[in-house]
Amino acid sequence: MKYVFETALLLALVFVPGLAVAGGEGLIVKPSAYSVKETLDRFEAVLKKKGITVFAQIDHAGGAKTVGLELLPTRVIIFGTPKMGTPLMAANRKIGIDLPLKALVWRDAGGKVWLAYNDPETLKSRYRIATRDKVFAKMAKALGGLTDAALK
Repeated sequence: MKYVFETALLLALVFVPGLAVAGGEGLIVKPSAYSVKETLDRFEAVLKKKGITVFAQIDHAGGAKTVGLELLPTRVIIFGTPKMGTPLMAANRKIGIDLPLKALVWRDAGGKVWLAYNDPETLKSRYRIATRDKVFAKMAKALGGLTDAALK
């Protein structure tokens, strides 16, 4: 039965654009039809168009190469806006370890590219912030829309 469920989930991910799954680690994970670089470039363009600051991109595979190691293409983009992050940090400064936000894009051993980001509900729970439900809801909606726009 588990095999049937896993197969159905995999088929849904492949054939239903924009479908996201909670990765069990508190992540929202979405498949991409583009390369790692193109996925990240598209996401960065969407962020900038919406006026969201992009602070950095980190090429983990490039870093691995500098020390003689190999890693499949894996990149992180760091982005955010004080308008959304500040109320959360005012409620619990420790959330600053997860802000600004990050998205991870990688290619797996099978050649599939994925985009993942922290589920805002997980952040809410991790930092026990019960007074900013509207901010977390807005963050979830924004992240869903921004990533969907980059992946279409």
